[in-house]
Amino acid sequence: MTDEHRGPVLVAIDDTAHSWLAVEWAAAEAALHGLTLRLVHSVGPGPEIGYDETGAGLTEQVFEAVTGMLEDARSRIAAAHPHLPVDTVLVHGRPAEAVLDAAAGADAEVVVLGTRGRGGFAGLLLGSVSMKVAAHADRPVVVARGQVERAVGDDIAVGVRDERDEAAVRFALAEGGVRRATVRLVHAWSPLREAGLMVPQVGHVDEEQRSHAELLNRVARAAAEDFPEVRVVTELAVASSPASALVDASREAGLVVLPRHPAEGGLGLPLGTVTHAVLHHANCPVAIVPVGERARSQVVR
Repeated sequence: MTDEHRGPVLVAIDDTAHSWLAVEWAAAEAALHGLTLRLVHSVGPGPEIGYDETGAGLTEQVFEAVTGMLEDARSRIAAAHPHLPVDTVLVHGRPAEAVLDAAAGADAEVVVLGTRGRGGFAGLLLGSVSMKVAAHADRPVVVARGQVERAVGDDIAVGVRDERDEAAVRFALAEGGVRRATVRLVHAWSPLREAGLMVPQVGHVDEEQRSHAELLNRVARAAAEDFPEVRVVTELAVASSPASALVDASREAGLVVLPRHPAEGGLGLPLGTVTHAVLHHANCPVAIVPVGERARSQVVR
């Protein structure tokens, strides 16, 4: 996308504490990149919502409540970021679909969500709306969780599976540039898991380790050429599951970035088991970046 037209940072908002954490992260992100912040709230469908008394199709009571919430959020953001452009949008429909439509309509650079909305059950670590949007968006989606108020300069950890993950790495490098942060490319593999029931020979393990290290270095070289100002380090986690390695990395990171591959993980897990686990257990915000033919080819700069 050209510099003449850059979309907003779009954040879904409701009246929960989880939502406000997402708004705070999104406001800081928009300020860092010089973008507009767009607050989106979805109303309905549901039996508790009344319609047809206002121009927006809502009862006056509901309309005043939601517009008041949006204006209150705008005021709070203005106090923390007085020069940040902020606009608000009220949309109708099921929350996940409404957020996806709003992001596409605004050509948003990134979509930001909280871990749970008003409909979430206390026992769930990640709400269904966040899961659906992260699984189907054609642009980066950030789920704000853990410590969102990290200092500029905290590491950014990127999960790397193979060469197809360049889009996720480039997103992380762009973030590293504006945050003055080191980008850590994390690739995990387990010799025992790949060998199955057989105990692998030392020579085979060494060969496998060299192969994985070469893959990681190729990805680093391919993506880092356009970001010479960003410090990049590679981290090969041996005998560790990818999910546990990335959750461990999140304890010292300000952001974890994960690729989302096309048609990843069937059997009801469209985000894949690794992404699913990291989204539920990371100690910092997690960015899901679609990779592949259907991904929107754009990086926030």
